[in-house]
Amino acid sequence: MNHQFFLFWPFSCRTMVSVKGIYFLLMLFLGSFFGSIFMLAPFLPLMLVSPAWYRWITDRIVATWLTLPVALLEMVFGAKVVITGDGFIPGERSVIIMNHRTRLDWMFLWNCLLRYSYLRLEKICLKSALKSVPGFGWAMQVASFIFIQRKWEEDKRHFEAMLDYFCDIKEPLQLLIFPEGTDLTENTKARSDKFAEQNGLQKYEYVLHPRTTGFTFIVECLKRGDNLDAIHDITVAYPRNIPQTERHLLMGSFPKEIHFHVCRYPVATLPTSSEELQNWCQQRWQEKEERLRAFYTGERCFDAARRSKIPPCKSELRVLLVKCASLLYWTAFVLLAFALLYWYALVRWYCALTVVFFTLQQKAVGGLELAELACHRRLQARICSLQQKSE
Repeated sequence: MNHQFFLFWPFSCRTMVSVKGIYFLLMLFLGSFFGSIFMLAPFLPLMLVSPAWYRWITDRIVATWLTLPVALLEMVFGAKVVITGDGFIPGERSVIIMNHRTRLDWMFLWNCLLRYSYLRLEKICLKSALKSVPGFGWAMQVASFIFIQRKWEEDKRHFEAMLDYFCDIKEPLQLLIFPEGTDLTENTKARSDKFAEQNGLQKYEYVLHPRTTGFTFIVECLKRGDNLDAIHDITVAYPRNIPQTERHLLMGSFPKEIHFHVCRYPVATLPTSSEELQNWCQQRWQEKEERLRAFYTGERCFDAARRSKIPPCKSELRVLLVKCASLLYWTAFVLLAFALLYWYALVRWYCALTVVFFTLQQKAVGGLELAELACHRRLQARICSLQQKSE
């Protein structure tokens, strides 16, 4: 098959939804919906008292849900995960940069992080429209994911505020960003090729030209706040099938294999100037292009000789137990939530009021992550005021 046709052929021949696809998306939605209402909402008042403790607790609750898609993909739908390269040092603070092959790469990455890191550390930079999605969007707000408008002047202020907050509360994080800005499709590739022509750059077939301004700003903010240990450059590839969007999952087109190649760059090895850091990012994308070319035109695997040098922080037995526990817990949790709603009027009222709260707070303050930031600023101002009075 022509490799370009392979890249842009995400099961267009399938037009009907599948039972598997419905089950997968329904479980994720119900888990996030009821999880937001019954597991996350009760801790929202803690935000007013101690944003740091609120963040510590809610990160761990959200991490339990992140194991669910991992369990479903691997145990129910048989997806195989292959990881090569440098791996992760468990618990280290990093910026994760990854090529954006499909709209679902961010979710598939959890299969890698479950083995090599801690899911509670991950934050994702994603478009602001997603925060309005019931269930998913509410949980993302509570998790303090960084939502962007794709207008740099606005996004720059928001990035700075959120990153400074994480540094202030000494919250370790692994921030996933997609420097390409969007997933690889025929239309986005055409725009990337036009950009390359206008700037005298190489045209890419397997990646898009990265936008380096945001990447550079994020790295410099975290370095300034002493909250960065390394950059993890991850290349993701799908050798057998490529589900491009949520629609393809709904039709039952799940990835048979997901390959991750990890390159770890300690912060001490990074360039110091903004211009050099931008060039550094562009060089990584040139390497990705060659790595993916070899992948898709060869045996559809990354260099087998470069198996991870750093062992996973969890054994495969432990990963299996986590996945089994996740499936059992979330299936029982969803069924229990329905049972409580059926049996108790008080639970129905609580659920309805919580849904109204999640909806209205976004209209009033813009999202729970912004409310958390405001609470932190208020507490900092109070502490400063008390210190001044004591002096």
